[in-house]
Amino acid sequence: FKEIETARSQKGHYYGLGPAEMKSVCDHLDMNLKSGHVHLDDKWQQTMEEAVESGQEYLICSSMPSEGQNVDNYKKVAEEFNKAGEACKKLGLKFGYHNHEYEFETENNQVLYDVLLSNTEADLVHMELDLGWVVVAGKDPLDYFKKYPGRFPLWHLKDMDMNKKESTEFGKGGLDIPSMMAHKKASGVKHIFIEQEEYASNPLESMKHNMAYLKNLS
Repeated sequence: FKEIETARSQKGHYYGLGPAEMKSVCDHLDMNLKSGHVHLDDKWQQTMEEAVESGQEYLICSSMPSEGQNVDNYKKVAEEFNKAGEACKKLGLKFGYHNHEYEFETENNQVLYDVLLSNTEADLVHMELDLGWVVVAGKDPLDYFKKYPGRFPLWHLKDMDMNKKESTEFGKGGLDIPSMMAHKKASGVKHIFIEQEEYASNPLESMKHNMAYLKNLS
């Protein structure tokens, strides 16, 4: 692993470390903190300033900032995302959004995730596509690569047990990983983060399996 992504926790954005400390640890390990999951809230300016200090490139909003599974709310959120993207751009950062399953619900025959994509500016809002949640929602990531080419510079590569709706080791779930990897160019992906949250035995054994799986694809 050479690139990593952080996630906000009760200890802050960097697991209890300051942004400069996080950068120092990554530099020492010859790793690059590329991205981080954050919330779009009233501390947004501080979040951006920390990201600049950490040296990361992307700030990824990890959940919808307001409730409402309807087209009107998604259009309102799209406006917020465009503004957040503008603010990030001024500081040399890139703003994005990470999907789950619920964004693929529909209202009046409109898929809400599509509303978000259609109402955000591609140069301001960089989508991090969680491939696992896409297939659990009954959608095909390839359809999105075709409809919105180049909109997905970041991936969460995650296989999913389709019955339990839980993550699983690569090759054991419903994601056609070979097909995804064969269509990377169409998606515009630049950075792929492996994500797994449930394990057959333990995280290290699962990651050994996943790395071996990917190595066999190449």
